[in-house]
Amino acid sequence: MSYLDDILKSRRDTRHFTADEVPDEVIEKALQAGHWAPSVGLTDATRYFIIKSNKVKTAVKNLFLDYNKKAEELTDNPEQKEHYKSLKLEAIEEAPIGLIIAYDRSVLNQFTIGTVGSNEAVKFSSVCAAQNIWLSLTEQGYGMGWVSILNYHQFKKILDLPDNIEPLGYFCIGKPATNYDNQPMLQQLHWKQKSEAPICTEIKNVTEDVVLDFDLKIEKSSESKPDFRRLLQEKIDSKTKPIGSLGTLETLAYQMATIFETLNPKIINPSIIVFAADHGIANHGVSAYPQDVTRQMVGNFLEGGAAINVFCNQNEIKLSIVDAGVNYDFPTNANLINAKIAKGTQSFLHIPAMSETELQLCFEKGKSIVDEVAQTGSNCIGFGEMGIGNTSTASVLMSLLTGLPIEDCVGKGTGVENEKLSQKQDILKKAIENYSGQAELKQQLAYFGGFEIIQIASGMLAAYDNKMLILVDGFICSVAFLIASKINPDIKDNALFCHCSAEKAHDKLLNYLGAKPILNLDLRLGEGTGCAIAFPILKSAEAFLNDMASFESAGVSRK
Repeated sequence: MSYLDDILKSRRDTRHFTADEVPDEVIEKALQAGHWAPSVGLTDATRYFIIKSNKVKTAVKNLFLDYNKKAEELTDNPEQKEHYKSLKLEAIEEAPIGLIIAYDRSVLNQFTIGTVGSNEAVKFSSVCAAQNIWLSLTEQGYGMGWVSILNYHQFKKILDLPDNIEPLGYFCIGKPATNYDNQPMLQQLHWKQKSEAPICTEIKNVTEDVVLDFDLKIEKSSESKPDFRRLLQEKIDSKTKPIGSLGTLETLAYQMATIFETLNPKIINPSIIVFAADHGIANHGVSAYPQDVTRQMVGNFLEGGAAINVFCNQNEIKLSIVDAGVNYDFPTNANLINAKIAKGTQSFLHIPAMSETELQLCFEKGKSIVDEVAQTGSNCIGFGEMGIGNTSTASVLMSLLTGLPIEDCVGKGTGVENEKLSQKQDILKKAIENYSGQAELKQQLAYFGGFEIIQIASGMLAAYDNKMLILVDGFICSVAFLIASKINPDIKDNALFCHCSAEKAHDKLLNYLGAKPILNLDLRLGEGTGCAIAFPILKSAEAFLNDMASFESAGVSRK
């Protein structure tokens, strides 16, 4: 066995350290080894932070203990629970040196070959750096322990790390006090055995990609039924009221009955899905709020504290939250649908927001999510969104797909006013001018799209296929509908536009779509709130059609 093999085999996740100091030259040599690690596209994105302060170490340890307790509660195995309790990780304070290995997301704002297709590339490069540091320390007679059970948002907050810096974890460095019999710690504790050999499978066949046909015109699932439509209209007109006197309620009742193909339509298991993602264009100051608000609001949704939670509870609507591409690693036990494509799109000011592969994934995931909802028996679905910067994305897509000037498609978004609004408009205009790609839908969506917007568009198409009532929220969801309608114009038959947003471009978009909104309450919150607020009106339309007496049954004379 070569000397390198010995180093590789003896590299361990060290958990206990002696009090011996670590010489500066040892750390310098290890960090240089990390710097020599492969870096995709030479992004040079890895960043290091050294910690020697006892005060900082204690703060990190307390954060670990708090989060470790939550991790312990996730297992029902008493033996594993005891092992978790034993992981106090004294090493955080015990080790002479703490090291944070992180990657800098901001390098993606400058084009480098190899990074356009994957925001994760820089993260993988930093993992390579961590391994090199580990091997260098092992060769020098030192050890390193990786602490990953952390609340990373709090971790960044207490250490005042910039928004663009994403830590892989906290690493303890020092002289190992335990050799674990040359075994990983969990193996020595008989928790889990490491396999004897690597698991490797040879792939011999190629599976053809399922390519979305963007020119697809989906045919109606059933032929037009003139007799059914005549009977439905007669039922509406025979109610004890002057013809047309219930206005929009009559239109809604007719539409629901037509979608569900029954004279007695009933909304079953109504659902609203909020898709959340981050946008690279947000790094250019197009929003009044920092990007981290996306993550914070998703946390608020999960805790039940947002407006959409309140309105869904009020109207007994099932609410689901989708991580379509938030720039954050949520805990695996979060009550969240994981459809993450990447940690946010890239900035479309100079490069494509996503690759065509990522675009295809968005369509696949959006469809899959809605198909699963349909399988629960739900026949009514509303769509909401959350993402700092997504009004900018929606504005550009609206301009490209409608032919309207960008000036008519830009609004306040999350509170942008006056000079900031002009700056936002100028940035988006420049982004469109910089685009030299094809004027085809697929290329435009990949270059300017947002993960949540595309997944919503795909979800709407799936809802149509499943004969569901589609509730469209405000400006951003209406842009998603615009995309869906370019693929299948018949989708309009199933769509209800719940309100006209205070976002100035929404009224123009509704006019373009020939859509009449149910409400006009100056809403511009998003989250699907317009869908939830309009829902009682749909129930009123359902009730009048199903329960209101006819002239004949009530013995009332017609006109």
